Amino acid sequence: MKNRISVPLVGSVIVLGIIGIIAAFTSDPIGFLKNIVVFALVGLAIYFVFKLIRRSNPRNKEQQAFIKAAKKSKKRLQTKGGEQSTKGTSFGSLTSLKRSKMTKKKSPVHLTVIDGKKSKKKNRASL
Repeated sequence: MKNRISVPLVGSVIVLGIIGIIAAFTSDPIGFLKNIVVFALVGLAIYFVFKLIRRSNPRNKEQQAFIKAAKKSKKRLQTKGGEQSTKGTSFGSLTSLKRSKMTKKKSPVHLTVIDGKKSKKKNRASL
């Protein structure tokens, strides 16, 4: 029921707004343009003040630091595992390859649980 009432109401408000804008533009075009410029400047001022307040939030700074660290980590992992520069074999590159082979961690061992006789109770008297 609310939708049946709100649709014509919103539509009529939009139509009246359009008629008002056209009437203001035809009666005083320079004043209309001034009003639009003032409205845009006030909107920009509010936007920049809001952005300044939001930037000074310490929680946001922590989030930005986390995002920056994540990007660095991702870039480092891409350069290690992905493409390696092929400038030729030199002493420095051989040692770096040896180091990277030594520092590689082993993949985790995947353990499985073997179900035993959990439901059976132990008879302690027989021990």
